[in-house]
Amino acid sequence: MELQQMRYVVAIAEHGSFTRAAEACFVVQSALSHQVARLEQELGVRLFHRTSRQVRLSAAGQAFLPVARQCLDAADRARAEVAAATGEVRGPLSIGVIPTVAAVDVPEALRTFRERYPQVQVRLTSGNSDTHVQQVADGTLDLAFLGLPDGWEIAGVAGRQLARDQHRAVMAPDHPLAGRSRLTLARIAGEAFVDFPAGTTGRLQADTAFADAGLRREVSFETTDMLLMGRLLRAGLAVALLASTFVEQLPGLVAVPVTRAPVRTEHVVWSPFGPAPAAAAFLEQVGVEV
Repeated sequence: MELQQMRYVVAIAEHGSFTRAAEACFVVQSALSHQVARLEQELGVRLFHRTSRQVRLSAAGQAFLPVARQCLDAADRARAEVAAATGEVRGPLSIGVIPTVAAVDVPEALRTFRERYPQVQVRLTSGNSDTHVQQVADGTLDLAFLGLPDGWEIAGVAGRQLARDQHRAVMAPDHPLAGRSRLTLARIAGEAFVDFPAGTTGRLQADTAFADAGLRREVSFETTDMLLMGRLLRAGLAVALLASTFVEQLPGLVAVPVTRAPVRTEHVVWSPFGPAPAAAAFLEQVGVEV
């Protein structure tokens, strides 16, 4: 079993097509198909179900894919470790961020990092904290910046807490409550809310605060798109509970302190086996001690 064969399988799974996978791997389709067929013969299973219209993973392929990715990641890391031993930081760096990250200015940090380490191939993806933790644990991501309810236990990864922050009620400047110096959960419980999707850790923070206070609220709008959330708030259609440090990134809105508001902690996490050289260099740049 060769690493190149694994790369082909991963590419086909990601692109859903032998043709597009071959293009992404800079190889002719016949060569790619031949190598995948050899691998299937060696394993004694079909990795893909092929029709004239689509290609999808078989049950065996679904089991093979995460292991193949781990092997490829290990090979990439081995090459990066060898380069690092000679003083060169290179290789891939995959970072996950939540939409409301505030403890680190990730785009600015990446700008400086790419200038300093041009041989590192950076990939950034946005998502929710739960997914990012799993992606770091299984090696899909090298680093992830998370926002979690205070006291939340993170399993399967290593990391550091970056900040601890209390939420504020966020609303349009002409909202009837915008002029208050402080609000209570009971006072805002009757408002229409915009929040993250149910079941996410971002949503759980507010849900838990209201439940602990014995209050119910109506979440009229669910989104992970902070641009859309800001537009809904500015239109006066809803209020939100957001970390006070992040609210500074949403111009044209008012943030009012709330008694017994949710508390959020921000974290950065990496592999329990330690960060790869590129990840370690990025952590050093943002001032995180490994």
